[in-house]
Amino acid sequence: MKLVILDRDGTINADSDDYIKSPQEWEPLPGALEAIARMNHAGWHVAIASNQSGLGRGLFDVAALNAMHAKMHKLLAAHGGRVDAIFYCPHTPEDGCSCRKPLAGLFEQIGERFGVELKGVPVVGDGLRDMQAAAAAGCEPHLVLTGKGAEFRGCALPETFPPGTRVHEDLAAFAEHLVGRPAPRPQA
Repeated sequence: MKLVILDRDGTINADSDDYIKSPQEWEPLPGALEAIARMNHAGWHVAIASNQSGLGRGLFDVAALNAMHAKMHKLLAAHGGRVDAIFYCPHTPEDGCSCRKPLAGLFEQIGERFGVELKGVPVVGDGLRDMQAAAAAGCEPHLVLTGKGAEFRGCALPETFPPGTRVHEDLAAFAEHLVGRPAPRPQA
């Protein structure tokens, strides 16, 4: 199975320091929905792994989160795309959970759900925590220069990023890279 794991805020949709709390605030980044559809059409399954500490902070509830995701699904469908599963951590940093990125818990849950080995699975995100979680799970880290990643435009990544982190202008550029590369060989 060809699986790619995406971060949500700052990767697929615009991010906010005040959190994305409602469907009205959830706005896709230019080209992001088309990029997901392109990956789908090339045979890739897409899962989302997202820290959503706004839930734990009481800034929005699960109904609001579900409404945001319903909007995303509807807009994606209009572009011929889909997300196969959404995994999120509702905890705050103080909760000490194992699912909050930079830990690998969400990725491990995705691997279990899809029955896949995570080694080499591409992960796309806009921040250091996304890349650290990807590396911790044995995945292939890809940073997009949108959202929090915009601060790294035109400069080298700090050494805090996992070795081998690849950088892409945005999700559309990542999709171009992913669809254009040779398919992975099945493991014997």
